[in-house]
Amino acid sequence: MTSLPSVLGGLDPTSDRAVFRQIADQLREAIDRGRFKEGDKLPSEAELVEHYGVSRMTVRNSFSILQGEGLVHAEHGKGVFVRPRPPVRRLASDRFARRHREQGKSAFIVEADAAGSHPKVDSLEVKEEKASQDISNRLGGSVRRVLARRRRYLLDGRPVEFATSYLPLDIVRGTQIAEPNPGPGGIYARLEELGHQLDHFEEEIRARMPSPTEVKTLQLASGVPVIHLIRTAFDTAGRAVEVCDTVMAADAYVLSYQLPAT
Repeated sequence: MTSLPSVLGGLDPTSDRAVFRQIADQLREAIDRGRFKEGDKLPSEAELVEHYGVSRMTVRNSFSILQGEGLVHAEHGKGVFVRPRPPVRRLASDRFARRHREQGKSAFIVEADAAGSHPKVDSLEVKEEKASQDISNRLGGSVRRVLARRRRYLLDGRPVEFATSYLPLDIVRGTQIAEPNPGPGGIYARLEELGHQLDHFEEEIRARMPSPTEVKTLQLASGVPVIHLIRTAFDTAGRAVEVCDTVMAADAYVLSYQLPAT
């Protein structure tokens, strides 16, 4: 490891900023500048205690700040490591392109291939249920019962998102969409085979901290937020044919958009 004085500065005794925050600032800057790269182990508590002349609790408080920001993660008995950057880039302008469905690929498989990762879907549940008021409204207001498809997505064995698709029963009951495996191209390919040519999608996105259930389902480290995305798919007749409620680990994705200038 490069000597700490060449990577980290010293404390400013004249600053009114708390010492543990000064240390966190210097570690953050070193990460941002690439002095500590993705996967690198940060200096140990003992090394930082010696370098700064502070207590172990002060160093731990500094680490806690960086963990809360999602920059680092701690491995018991091993140390504190720089968290890898998001491996998957979701291209909003391309992920639902018809050519992918025609090739028998779902959007998740396309993104996993681009990231060089192995995709997997587990925790699959398919059931008919009563639509919530919000889902009913998003599907046009008159839909009372839906087919719900719940699944969790993994990349290289790591859970990165889980999603529930809600589809009107009058469209999908008794079709392959109601089967655990909807076939090549996923449910959008089957919808188009049923005569519901897809026209456009509307998405609502917000970032928030996860619920305890989401932390467990996605195996999230402390301080990692989630991206909550709700997408509605419309066919060429203007009918809403699916609402997909998705929660993603924010440290696993970059959301990429192309916006027209006019």
